[in-house]
Amino acid sequence: MEVLFEDSYVRNKELAKEIHMYNDYLFDFDGTLVDSMPTFINVMLRILDENNIKYEDDIVKIITPLGYAGTAGYFRKLGVPLSEEEMVAMMKKYAYDEYAHNIPAKANVVATLKKLKQEGANLHILTASPHSVLDVCLKRLGIFDIFTNIWSCDDFGTTKSDVEIYKMAALKIAKPINEILFLDDNCNADKTAKSSGMKVCGIYDSSSKDYIKDIKSVSDYYIYDFSELLELKCDVRERSITY
Repeated sequence: MEVLFEDSYVRNKELAKEIHMYNDYLFDFDGTLVDSMPTFINVMLRILDENNIKYEDDIVKIITPLGYAGTAGYFRKLGVPLSEEEMVAMMKKYAYDEYAHNIPAKANVVATLKKLKQEGANLHILTASPHSVLDVCLKRLGIFDIFTNIWSCDDFGTTKSDVEIYKMAALKIAKPINEILFLDDNCNADKTAKSSGMKVCGIYDSSSKDYIKDIKSVSDYYIYDFSELLELKCDVRERSITY
């Protein structure tokens, strides 16, 4: 049976049951769990602006999976006359206060994570953000302890644009890679995770709204609100599902 959808929310219990079957969830952090993308963007672009470096409109899509160190390396290629170490130190300094005091969880994230945990799910984080801002934010929001693993790209010595990072995470989780659901708002990260063998759920964030179709094209699922993980609802707009 083929079902076609265009631009309205549709409840599809069969597809939704697939999402709910996963026992291991690997979450991105910025733009997925917390509303931090404006801060992340401002921190990164501030360094380019302060050094009068021009950049393309898709700069955010490019740098988001790279992490601080990866972004610093990319900025060096763009012509920033600072060492990677200097840039990473500046990024951490610029970002810390916002993560420690101001950045909120996205709508329905905290309640959904707690419910998934209560239902026996194992929750993990894989993010480009360093622990210096990641951990303090999670602790302030009261959700640090519900995660089985909290990983920064720094822990693996590579970035989320590298397919190997997802394979290494799966080995640490000790589950077959295709039994792990990866959730991220960034198209490049979703595409790379999918190519590693993980199942992928795209997440809506205003910072990536221009790439919704691209994210859907590389993801198994796409949701606009975290509560959809609990409501057994999946928005499958503009997609064709075959059973």
